[in-house]
Amino acid sequence: MIKVTIIALGKLKEKYLRDATAEYEKRLSRYCQLDIVEIEPIRLPEKPSLAEIDTSLEKEAEMIFKKIPKNNEIFALCVEGKQLSSEGLAQSVLNLSQQGRGITFIIGSSYGLSERVKQISHTRLSLSKMTFPHQLFRVMLLEQVYRAFKINEGSTYHK
Repeated sequence: MIKVTIIALGKLKEKYLRDATAEYEKRLSRYCQLDIVEIEPIRLPEKPSLAEIDTSLEKEAEMIFKKIPKNNEIFALCVEGKQLSSEGLAQSVLNLSQQGRGITFIIGSSYGLSERVKQISHTRLSLSKMTFPHQLFRVMLLEQVYRAFKINEGSTYHK
């Protein structure tokens, strides 16, 4: 069974998002070993300078690096990333599963990810050109991972 790790900066605050996450965790348990790792983002002032943002992203990067499982394919979720169709993501999941590799998705803080995190990633992935709250984005990612497994099993869920 493939291992899927989601490293996310921040905790889910809203009950409806925690409930949605729990539902996808339950659904995904049939297909993968899911591990969601929450990292507390660095606190910044209300209007941080670019230097403060860069410093916080580097500190967050150090925390992220400690949580990435070995031998995993790393997907950095970032606005400038490549957009895949659901079928394209499903193919990536299938290929990695067949290779016996795990997958790590990294969701940054509201200021994104440091360039160092992006550089060590195998794929820079964007789910949309639109902006979403990071907490909702985690649920959206879980849904797409679940959809990928359903596509790979030939289910009609993804239609």
